[in-house]
Amino acid sequence: MAIIDVVEWSPTSNDVFAYKFPNNELSTATQLIVHESQEAVFFSKGQLMGKFGPGKHKLTTENLPILRNLFGIPFGGKNPFVAEVWFVNKTAPLNIDWTTTTMRYLDPEYNQMVPLYAQGRYGLRVKDAERFLVKLVGTMTGFTAAQLTDHFMGALIAKTKSSIMAFMTANHVGINQISSYLDNLSTFIRQPMAEFWEEYGFDLPGFYITSVDIDVSTPEGRKISEALSDRSAQAIAGYTWQQKQSFDVANNAMSNGSQMGILGVAMMTGAFAGNGGGMGNSMFQQPNPGQYQMPVNQGYGMNANQQMMPHARAEVFCSNCGKKFPTTSQFCPFCGDQYRPCSVCGADNGKNASRCVTCGSVLQTTQFATNVCSKCNSPIQPGTKFCAVCGNPL
Repeated sequence: MAIIDVVEWSPTSNDVFAYKFPNNELSTATQLIVHESQEAVFFSKGQLMGKFGPGKHKLTTENLPILRNLFGIPFGGKNPFVAEVWFVNKTAPLNIDWTTTTMRYLDPEYNQMVPLYAQGRYGLRVKDAERFLVKLVGTMTGFTAAQLTDHFMGALIAKTKSSIMAFMTANHVGINQISSYLDNLSTFIRQPMAEFWEEYGFDLPGFYITSVDIDVSTPEGRKISEALSDRSAQAIAGYTWQQKQSFDVANNAMSNGSQMGILGVAMMTGAFAGNGGGMGNSMFQQPNPGQYQMPVNQGYGMNANQQMMPHARAEVFCSNCGKKFPTTSQFCPFCGDQYRPCSVCGADNGKNASRCVTCGSVLQTTQFATNVCSKCNSPIQPGTKFCAVCGNPL
């Protein structure tokens, strides 16, 4: 094989970290050209011969003193020798993408296990070319960003997942708030990742998490994502889950040609709306809308005449935050919004609502009294002489 006169590498892509020159037949007359942001490293017989930075170099015994020990080459002349030449790219590509596998997280808001996944981007720069070549390259002829990601896939996923879970758990971050923590989370993970890459001769100039989302590739992830979408739609459109179920039942019945007829559908949907989805003996019972319903323990309510109301509930959904709370509460324990029950079905309604969001009954503004009983703190209607709950004279 002919002796090479010039050794040079002109990369066509910035994603290549290292390149092995294909010919190892060199001589002390060979010229070495190293471009900016490159470093050339010579190996022979398993030993490091020398390193060269940017510039044009002549491979003499002055530049490579180890030649005299390995090959007995004297000063001067054109003496052949065998050596591997590696070019190392020392720029920092910031386009290496990463993605984790599914990680299960106990969401503090919903108190349920949620499947998550994270993705992002990082950049690496070769800091110690010798350590990088010795530990990673071996007998390969090149080393790209894709090969690097594939080589460390297991270690990267394990370290990233454990760091994300530790951060979210320590800060009580739920899936609805994680997007606002991405910068802090990236900073938190960068330090352990930098220590990991330093062992292999790399500097980590950038590590970023672009998203942490519900993993919809899993069956439970798809269900959770659909439930959150439905909840958002209900909050925006102003209807409840029970109403949605009754609408679906009615649509299915009508589209499938059900024998129950329009009257049966209307009666069924009315029962769903009045009972929060339950169908019992109270299906055809409609209390007087003028009677005021006060929810008490065991889910029963009383009107102003101390008569039990059949449509009373044990729990209702807050009209402000959508979370469930007992009807014995005068205010939502989650957001502090006042409980304003419908006199017909007991559902909570917003302060500006004119009709009940659940059963559609007309709401009387006087039923949401601002006065309360001095003994039991129950709301009272103007002009009432005795508390409808405890009988306290007012």
